[in-house]
Amino acid sequence: MQRLVLIVIAATSALALSGCAKRTEPPGDAGICYSVVPQKGGNLKYFKLVNAPNLETCAANLEAMRIKFLRMGGTQQNIYGAYQSNFLFLEADGVKTSTSLEGSRYLALVRTGDGRLALPGAMPTQ
Repeated sequence: MQRLVLIVIAATSALALSGCAKRTEPPGDAGICYSVVPQKGGNLKYFKLVNAPNLETCAANLEAMRIKFLRMGGTQQNIYGAYQSNFLFLEADGVKTSTSLEGSRYLALVRTGDGRLALPGAMPTQ
């Protein structure tokens, strides 16, 4: 019985501490796609990129911006964006999304064989 009480206390403490963890949340402006640039000291700076009707359009515009910067001699392969209370993470394997900078990331778009972005499952597997 005493062991069960200790387990319950430990689990409750873990849940309480996880609620205190720092959560960096993006702006929730409807239809606005932001480019997000990490600053020294851990702050983020948001630059309005375009008005976008959906997350996929925002991701496509961020990808176009990333490619333009690379063509101009930039070296930043991975970039951040934000759209309607979601962070977007453009990475080598595709676009991931999360409701906070520190939270779990979920695959939103995958890269095709030629580097384009597509919805997961839209491309045939061979």
